[in-house]
Amino acid sequence: MATVPFHYVDLRAFAYATEDEKRVADALRTFLPEDTELDRVENVGHHGDRIVVLSARIENADGMRHVLDRLSELDEVDRVIDELDQRVDDNCALFLRVDKQAAFGGEVRLGPGITVRAKVEAYPAKKEAAVENARETLGRLADDSDDNGDDSDTSDDDTSDDDASGDDDTSDES
Repeated sequence: MATVPFHYVDLRAFAYATEDEKRVADALRTFLPEDTELDRVENVGHHGDRIVVLSARIENADGMRHVLDRLSELDEVDRVIDELDQRVDDNCALFLRVDKQAAFGGEVRLGPGITVRAKVEAYPAKKEAAVENARETLGRLADDSDDNGDDSDTSDDDTSDDDASGDDDTSDES
């Protein structure tokens, strides 16, 4: 993907008191380039419980390509494309939520836990133009993913799912 039609990509996850903050950070790092630092803000919930907000903003093209490459692994890219009118707001921001638990295991799928907000380049800055740019980009991701999927069917790289310990959750209840 030569050009990246985004100004920036923000990723954010909450580490609740019942979760191991390091595991939540690892889940978030699933989508980030290696050298990306996480911002950490500690808050207190309504009942006095600790909530840590972990976030990162990616503004360079290579970093955004990395995030998009990871998001191309979504099985539900076609669903996201169909829902773009609901997922892009009037400020030209595309919103996705990806599964924090799956991300901790290295998988990419839609679900609760990690919020992805991508500011779509659109000239003029109108929702319709942003939706069209996002549709083109996600369509290319889906096509690239389909092309790569055919090659990966013959590889033996699926050993990462064979975690015999069963300790894949982000909570610290052991």
